[in-house]
Amino acid sequence: MIISSMPRALALATLSLPLLAAAANDHYSYGQRLEGFTYPHKLEQFDFTSQGVKLQMAYMDVAPAAKGPGDGKTAVLLHGKNFCGATWEATITALTGAGYRVVAPDQVGFCASSKPEHYQYSFQQLAANTDALLKHLGVKQSIMIGHSTGGMLATRYALMYPQATAKLVMVNPIGLEDWKALGVPPRSVDQWNERELKTTADSIRKYESKTYYGGKWKPEYERWVDMLAGLSNGPGKQVVAWNSALIYDMIYTQPVVYEFPLLKVPTVLLIGDADTTAIGADIAPPEVKAKIGNYKVLGKQAAKAIPDSRLVEFPGKGHAPQMEDPAMFHQALLEELKR
Repeated sequence: MIISSMPRALALATLSLPLLAAAANDHYSYGQRLEGFTYPHKLEQFDFTSQGVKLQMAYMDVAPAAKGPGDGKTAVLLHGKNFCGATWEATITALTGAGYRVVAPDQVGFCASSKPEHYQYSFQQLAANTDALLKHLGVKQSIMIGHSTGGMLATRYALMYPQATAKLVMVNPIGLEDWKALGVPPRSVDQWNERELKTTADSIRKYESKTYYGGKWKPEYERWVDMLAGLSNGPGKQVVAWNSALIYDMIYTQPVVYEFPLLKVPTVLLIGDADTTAIGADIAPPEVKAKIGNYKVLGKQAAKAIPDSRLVEFPGKGHAPQMEDPAMFHQALLEELKR
């Protein structure tokens, strides 16, 4: 596989990391729906009612930029827990350049979408919300591409709506193991909330550097620290933290790993094998922490469990290969979508 660098049109790339860190700590502040943060494409709003509450789901709907193998096909990009639709920026460019229409939503509780004060979060509910959005847009069938928590959601969507799923692509999905069953102790929603209220730019940067990028840092990553830190410490901090706590509880208590054998759609796993992501690893006993989050093993296990699946591994890459090495990742993604 040819690995090359991808140009980045980010002014932040010209700044030094110390200056960026100071900026992240002192100045970033966005509204509870990420007001003030710039998305790479026009942001639309889908109005709908769920659980008796009127909600809005933000999304980007980007037309193909050229003709290619994706002509007539729609790719839906599902973000992870610490990500937003905007973090798919380079992937949107790659897919639309190959002829795909791309829909990239922010799920309820995340980023530019509604943050309800009370909501029963489940992957079934988020999948239903996503299906409602796609029906609203006239999309009858799509390629589901889910990263991190979005991989769990994409799996649930494919299980619920197999006829609407042309292909399932999971990018370093979490949920390849059941942390609770493996001995990770539970946190209450209140404990998750307390943890989320302590989020800082420094804590985000430290975690992302270690888990997402193998300890290596590039100036362009700072934009995503800015995004999360500004959302977590803006005027809507309390409701943002509360929704985040509810979502973490959903992730911990609703594993999809046991249902992998039930998938009936062509599936591709794109796995950075240096990833160590595991929910609750920070409070797990040493003997439990040592055996969870091993993506060199988890990717292969998942591929064996999922019928009609393919595994593509990226040696030495972390939790976000589409951001760590965009050229390498998108070459592999486009090749797999042609199959």
